[in-house]
Parts: sequence; structure tokens; C-alpha cells
Amino acid sequence: MRDPGDLYELTADADSVPEGLHLVAGLTGFADAGGAVSQFTEYLLGTLDQRVVANFDADLLLDYRSRRPIIYFDQDHLTDYQPPALRLYLAHDELGQPFLLLAGFEPDFRWEQFTAAVLALVHRFKVASTTWVHAIPMPVPHTRPIGVTVSGNRSDLIESMSVWRPHTQVPANALHLVEFRLQESGASTVGYVLLIPHYLADTEFPSAALSALESTSASTGLIFPTDRLREQNREFVAKIDEQVGDNPELAKLVGTLEQRYDTYMEGNTLRSPLTDEDGELPTADEIAAELEKFLAIRRNKNDGPSN
Repeated sequence: MRDPGDLYELTADADSVPEGLHLVAGLTGFADAGGAVSQFTEYLLGTLDQRVVANFDADLLLDYRSRRPIIYFDQDHLTDYQPPALRLYLAHDELGQPFLLLAGFEPDFRWEQFTAAVLALVHRFKVASTTWVHAIPMPVPHTRPIGVTVSGNRSDLIESMSVWRPHTQVPANALHLVEFRLQESGASTVGYVLLIPHYLADTEFPSAALSALESTSASTGLIFPTDRLREQNREFVAKIDEQVGDNPELAKLVGTLEQRYDTYMEGNTLRSPLTDEDGELPTADEIAAELEKFLAIRRNKNDGPSN
């Protein structure tokens, strides 16, 4: 095999990466139902503090003819060429906790070499665990929580969150191979397959990105800002519900999917251990308030009269 180090170049910021961080990954290009991965990574990069620690070589990994980059034609000249990127970032969540984020295009070529490169980075930074997400269309209704299929070697998450555990062959994603090799090496890894309503697979469904964030929080303890996404999702779902109400055939389809979903979930009602009874993740303010309350109780106990 070619040297895995040939595929990427570390930046000066790589020397400042703390050891033992969680690695979060999402690559675009294949099976991104509901725009889950693209929204997920764009939201993280657009809302969190982050800096690049490694750049992968697109010329070695990408088939430009199958996924052509966009360039802008401005009347009589070309501007704003945006080359495709695959990068490893050092990012910080809403509470300032650092983590690594692998985001960008899914490689078309050299999967084994790419996988070896990711494992080399995992080893270099002594990564605590690797979490990755992707999404597939499923005959499920948008009126119910998005389910996930969990893979990897985190049995706690598989038992608490995986609503569908099939025996099947599937077209592989490059990160499937990364997970497979990590599991072979005994490293902690978890993959989330988000099960997206098939009739929304070609849209940007905000709930898909929310599910990706919540699933990632469950495996890493990281906290992400979600208020803007939740508002977008409320507006999106309201429009879908309006269309369903105006279309009897679509309403019948959604009703049938709801019945099937509810029947399936009767003996399989799982929810993320980080969510409340309404399926909501606590906000950073709520967590901070609980932490202050806890610390106040501890202080009162320590300051109280001794026996």
C-alpha cells in the first residue's frame, strides 16, 4: 500500500491538538437522505469555533468528472472557484469542549490508503472514540422521531438507540471501511444510520441534521447549539403538514406509515439517554443552570457545620 501520509498535510495547528479527543465525521457524496450529512457538517462549521489541522489531497481522492466543482461566470470572466475540500478540524462545542471533525467529500479513490490515513491520525492524536453519521431513505413518516441504526462496538448505544437491526448487504461508504478497520483494531467507534422519510429524501430536512447532532451528543457528550435548526424544522414541518392536508393521497400515505411505525415501535420504544421525555436535548443554558445548582448544593454541604 502507498504511504497513508501522502494523502494529507498537517497544518501548524496540528501541534496544538490535545490528546484523547472525540473524532466526529461526516462525508458527503453518497446516501445523504434529507441532506443530513451536508447540513450536519455545514452547521457545525458555520456555528462553532474551528481551525484546520489537516488537509487531504483532492487531486488524489476525488473524481472531478463525477462531482464537478462550481465556478462562477461573471459576464465575461470566471470568478469564485471553490475547490472541493476534505479536512480535519479542531473544533469546540457550545460549552468549549474541544473535538476533532472530519468533514468534506467522500473519497472516490484509494479507500484503503484513506482509511489507513484516518487511522494514523486517530493514533497520532490518541482519539478517544470515533463517531460518524450518514442517512438513508426509509418508509417512515415525518410525524414521528427519526430513528437510527447503530453500528460499531458501543454496545450501550446500540442497546439504547438502535431501532432497526437488519441482516443485510449494503453499498459501502468510505467511513464504513474506517469503522470496520477501527473495530478490528479494538478502537472505540460508532456509526449512526439516520432513517429518513423516503418522500423527503431529496430535500434538506432540518430534522435530519438535528438527529445527527443529537446522536453525536449521545456518543460523545458534546453539546451543540440547535435553536436555529429547531426553528427551521418547525417551519419546514408546518409546510409539509399543509401540503399533506391539501392532498388526500399523500395524507393516506402518511397515515399508513404512521400506523406501521407505531405498530413496529410498540415493543421497541427507545430514546437517546441524553434526551428528556419529549425527545429534546437540554440546552447549554439548562446544563449550566443544573451545574450551578449542583455546585451550590456541594458548597452548602461543605460549608455546613461539622459533626
